[in-house]
Amino acid sequence: MARNANYSRKEARRETKAPSFIAYAVTEKGEDKSFWTRIGAAWDHEDGKGLTLQLDLVPVNGGRIVLRTPSEDQEKGA
Repeated sequence: MARNANYSRKEARRETKAPSFIAYAVTEKGEDKSFWTRIGAAWDHEDGKGLTLQLDLVPVNGGRIVLRTPSEDQEKGA
């Protein structure tokens, strides 16, 4: 039980920051049409040597996942 209490304290101290990238599932429909669905986000590691990727959905239709920097609207929380 003490182990869980320590974990909770660490989580409470964690600073929330905006994601470095937004994850999209891209599904191609025909030659010139594709659908982009936001499925998650990614954050840089503090040491700059990787990313943490959090996916809320996982594409199952063979589409691709694209990571893009957030637009100004997304950074403002829109």
